[in-house]
Amino acid sequence: MSIEIGTPKNLLDAHPETAYFWGRAIGDGEVTSDGVTVRTNDETAAERLAAVAGADTVDHRIIEREYAHDTTITRSEDSYTVQAHGTVGDRAAAALGLPFEGDSGGYRLDTLASHDRQLLRGLLEGCGTVCFKSSAGTVGISFVHDDEALLTEIQRLLDDLPIDAPYGEISETSSGGYWFGIDDAAAPEVGEWLYEGSENTGLFAPSRRRKLKKSIEQVEAY
Repeated sequence: MSIEIGTPKNLLDAHPETAYFWGRAIGDGEVTSDGVTVRTNDETAAERLAAVAGADTVDHRIIEREYAHDTTITRSEDSYTVQAHGTVGDRAAAALGLPFEGDSGGYRLDTLASHDRQLLRGLLEGCGTVCFKSSAGTVGISFVHDDEALLTEIQRLLDDLPIDAPYGEISETSSGGYWFGIDDAAAPEVGEWLYEGSENTGLFAPSRRRKLKKSIEQVEAY
């Protein structure tokens, strides 16, 4: 674990750690009156998220997960769960406009926008996919979630980046959720920007970063 990762005094203050944490929580987690739950399939990322949240333990299970674009395909994978207990869930729902115990969210993420790189990296790792499209020789980066409003908010964040990050329209998935993709031509630059400097902070999932870097290398060698 990076020695730069610490436990923020307040998870709702704007820091790189909190931006990454909330990106992960929003992408694949829940906010309730009992606290905040975050899921990941990367053990190292789980340990890093636990360090940010001040959680003592990480729960590990093996689950069957449906493929986002084809529910007839399932795969077994590790699932690590990090929980931050207490009133942080109520406060996060109010401050950031997050969905709360069945209620829809309004997503007010401007508080974290000064750390947009870490926030979007967390969102990508929480509800995004990365792949190499061998038929076209391009990198595919997309965001998938059950809440269409979240994807609209992610698009707004992409619009404000210092690099061009064009994307397609939001569409429905076969599972009843929603998705959109970064334009293939822009995906390598967007991916490299999202992970720039991550080695120095530890705020990333090593397995996801490896997959992205390998996909970009395949594009360059195509």
